[in-house]
Amino acid sequence: MKIVVLTGSPRRNGNTNHLAGQFIKGAEEAGHEVYHFDCAQLKVSSCIACNRCGMNGQCIFNDDFGQLRPHLVTADMVVFATPMYYFGFSSQLKAVIDRFYALNGQVKGSEKRSALLMAYADTAAEEAEPMLSHYHTLLRYLGWKDCGTVVAEGMWPTGAVNDTEYSRQAYELGRKCFG
Repeated sequence: MKIVVLTGSPRRNGNTNHLAGQFIKGAEEAGHEVYHFDCAQLKVSSCIACNRCGMNGQCIFNDDFGQLRPHLVTADMVVFATPMYYFGFSSQLKAVIDRFYALNGQVKGSEKRSALLMAYADTAAEEAEPMLSHYHTLLRYLGWKDCGTVVAEGMWPTGAVNDTEYSRQAYELGRKCFG
C-alpha cells in the first residue's frame, strides 16, 4: 500500500513528529511504501480561492505542494499528524489540506484510508473534540475511511511522548492499519 504522512509540527523533534516517525516505522516494517511530507518545513502557500484550478487542475502557486500532489492522488492512505493549535490542526497542515481543493476531483470519493496522530498539552479530553470533529467531517466529505486515531494528551515538552503508550499505539497503527 502507498501511504502519505503529512506532518504539521514546526518542532522537528517534537511529540507529533515522534508519533509520525513511529507510525512510519511500523508501516514500513509491514511492507508499505511511505511518502512523508513535512508541511511545516516545506513551502506551501495558502489557497486564495481563485478557482483557477477548477477543483481538479493545476494550482496557480508553484510551490512545494507540487511535490506532494502526485503522491496524494495515488495514495491508498493519508495520515494527518499535527499538534493541536488553538483546538485545531496546525496552520502548516491546514494550508496543505486547503490545497486539496485543486485535487478535489481526483481525491474526493476515492477509496482512501486515513488516520490522525495528534498531541496536545491539555489533559481534558473535551479539548480535543473540535479537532477530532474537524478530522471526521473532512473524511466524511472526502469519502475516506478512518483507520484510527492516536490522541496523546498532556504532551507539552518536547520528548514527552517518547516511550509512552501513545508512541506504541502509533507504531501499531502503522503496522496493522491494512491488516
